[in-house]
Amino acid sequence: MDRAEAGQGPAPRGRETETEVTAQRIIVRDLSLSCRIGVTEDERARRQRIRLNLTLEVVPDPPSEDRIAEVVHYGHLVDRVRRTCLKADVQLLETLAEQVAANCFFDERIVSVRVRIEKLDRYADVGGIGIELERRRKG
Repeated sequence: MDRAEAGQGPAPRGRETETEVTAQRIIVRDLSLSCRIGVTEDERARRQRIRLNLTLEVVPDPPSEDRIAEVVHYGHLVDRVRRTCLKADVQLLETLAEQVAANCFFDERIVSVRVRIEKLDRYADVGGIGIELERRRKG
């Protein structure tokens, strides 16, 4: 029984508790872009605003030397997602979500990707309408 369980309060300062990282996730929230997407001619006539949210599960290995090479580079991730969306010329959000997810596996430390994409202006009375999908690296 530890001190807290025995009702003696927290462990004394300076004494570290042994722990391990069990999960590590990278989050990209509310990336807003305009892209060419849609089924109808009206939709495809102009670029549409979309919002992306990503959650990437990565191998839980905290950096030991505080260097960017030890982690998945957020800037590279966001640049890849932007390029994918801005180059896309697709009909379905599902297709775009698949393309985005596929392009997120650029680093072997990335284990899984969750992508949520919403069209922001499709219906006047809806804040956003979209798709969410998850992909996991095999093996």
